[in-house]
Amino acid sequence: MPRPFLTRSEEKPSVGAIKNARHPFYNHCEETLERIKQQGRYRTFTPLARQAERFPLYEEYVANLPEGRDVIVWSTNDYLGMGVVPEVQEAAIAAIREHGAGAGGTRNIAGTSPLHNQLEAELAALHGKEAGLLFISGYVSNQASLQTILMSMPGWICFSDRLNHASMIAGIKSARGSQTVIFEHNDLQDLEAKLAAAPADAPKLIAFESVYSMDGDMADIGAICALARKYNALTYLDEVHAVGLYGQEGGGVSQRDGVADQVDIIEGTLAKGFGVHGGYITASAEIVDFLRSTASGFIFTTALPPSVVGAALTSVRKVRAENWRRESLFERVHTMRQRLRAAGVPFTMTPSHIVPIPIGDAERCKRISRRLLVEFGHYATPINYPTVPEGTERLRLTPGPFHTDEMMDDMVRALATLLREEGAMPEAALPKVEKVA
Repeated sequence: MPRPFLTRSEEKPSVGAIKNARHPFYNHCEETLERIKQQGRYRTFTPLARQAERFPLYEEYVANLPEGRDVIVWSTNDYLGMGVVPEVQEAAIAAIREHGAGAGGTRNIAGTSPLHNQLEAELAALHGKEAGLLFISGYVSNQASLQTILMSMPGWICFSDRLNHASMIAGIKSARGSQTVIFEHNDLQDLEAKLAAAPADAPKLIAFESVYSMDGDMADIGAICALARKYNALTYLDEVHAVGLYGQEGGGVSQRDGVADQVDIIEGTLAKGFGVHGGYITASAEIVDFLRSTASGFIFTTALPPSVVGAALTSVRKVRAENWRRESLFERVHTMRQRLRAAGVPFTMTPSHIVPIPIGDAERCKRISRRLLVEFGHYATPINYPTVPEGTERLRLTPGPFHTDEMMDDMVRALATLLREEGAMPEAALPKVEKVA
């Protein structure tokens, strides 16, 4: 039968035309990025190089200048400055010399050294657990552990705090076959009501954090554990922003409150209070062995390099033994709050080490952060949506042991000047500071 005649609009495109056609994903990328920019939440990286011997001074690369410019950074998550402690640096160098630069494979292939085993034992002891397991990052430890647990048996119900970290949410959402129930942030009544409404025989897990890093508030760990016992639920606690900082040895809020033994699984990071890199979980021997044997996020990725593990091991041991580091941190946080209060600079009072400066507008938040850097030589990260809800944008300050009184005074004067100029605070008695040339 003869082929019917096609008009030009009905003709099929040639193979060459298909090859040269622009895939619609490119347009989607451009449109999405343009929308993000219009909303004032487009993110750019600030080129800052930490100076180990002068921390918290960083060097900012500035175009057309032969050398970088010194900048005081106020937003680092290396809360205790352990990443620049000489003994920690030397441990990394020694591990490279002995074991090489990389791990050489996954833990199952060639990536386990004595250092890995020693660090896992140290972390287990820190939290009073039987065993520990290292992951390539804190994000992966949350994602892999929660996903694996919630896919292990049929009928799992995960009760997740509304403000849980993105890594926890990713692990929970990717657990096919499980059910997720979100309870209002730190709301024990809402959590209990939802636990009571769930089938009594369903396997349950409560996932929550100790310190919520953007608001700086804390969970009542003991009360949540009591509800877990009442309703036969497993507890999974993210101590990422608390390990190293709280408790007599830096075991986190659960150690400080004397309830670590009531938590089934404690997850943490080596990248914040310990100043290095990597994530981990600690729990009973059977839970750790189960995750070691079944979690794809652990099994199929190259192990942490020996240099990182060696540095982390030294850092954890020093932090456990040297409580003065925690005392110094909180003295500095207290001093910074006193200076902000005296200057009339608004800040959110929190029970933790985190000092949020509320701004409330994405564009203004980015602008104030940029002006702090360019005009005054201070850097504070602007925190915008989706990290925090729209309308709650803020600067997030984390004063540490290496921030001097002089640095604080200069930062407070700069903040007072900019917030006053931006209409974000009433006229203050403090004089304006000289701007960086």
